[in-house]
Amino acid sequence: MNLANTLGRSDVRWGLTAAAAGAAAWSWWAFDSAPYPYAQHRLLDLPLPFLSQRRLDSLLEPSRGERMLEIGPGTGLQSLKVAPQLGSEGRLDIVDIQQEMLDHVMDRAVDIGIENINPHRADAHELPFGEAVFDAAYLVTALGEIPDPGTTLRELRRVVKPGGRIVIGEFFDRHQVHRTTLARHANAAGLHMSRLIGPQFAYYARLEPCLASPVG
Repeated sequence: MNLANTLGRSDVRWGLTAAAAGAAAWSWWAFDSAPYPYAQHRLLDLPLPFLSQRRLDSLLEPSRGERMLEIGPGTGLQSLKVAPQLGSEGRLDIVDIQQEMLDHVMDRAVDIGIENINPHRADAHELPFGEAVFDAAYLVTALGEIPDPGTTLRELRRVVKPGGRIVIGEFFDRHQVHRTTLARHANAAGLHMSRLIGPQFAYYARLEPCLASPVG
C-alpha cells in the first residue's frame, strides 16, 4: 500500500469521526429537553466532542473496591465503562428519575456480564443514601437538566466522603451549566473546583469537599 492510499484512508477515518461528533452535537442541541426522554435514548449513545471516557477517568480516578454514584446514567455510556474498573468488590449506584433509563442500563449490564451496578429510581434533589457513603460521584450532561442544581450539589456533598471527589461533565446545550455558575453553586454547597478539563462548551470539572474551618 502506498503512502497516498494510507493517507487517504486516514483522512476518511478522521472525516467519519468528525462527522459523527458533529451529528452528536447537533442532535444534542436539536432534540434537547429536560430530562432527556427515553424515546430518544439512541442519541445518548453518540459520543460528545471532548467528553471522552478517558477524560472522565482522569478526573474520576475509579479504583477497585470503591463505591461510586452516577446521577442520570442515560443508556449507560459511562456506567458500563466505570463499573468494571471498580471490580467485583466495588459498586456503582445509578440514580435516574426515569425507570426506563435504569432498566435499559441494567439490561445492557446483564448482556455483558457486569454485576456490580445497582439502580435507584429517585429525585436528585433528595438522594436515598446516608451521609459519606461514596468515594466519588459523577454526572455527565445531567446537572443542567435538574431543576435546582444547587440542591443536588449539596446532596452530593452530603453523600460523598470528606476526601472524595465529584466530577461534572457539561456540554453546550440549552441546559448547560456554565463553569462560573457551577463554581458558584459548588462554593455554596461546600465544594471547590480542583481541576478543569476542556473548553467552555464541553468541559469536565472535578469538585472536592472543602475542609471545615477550624473551631475556636
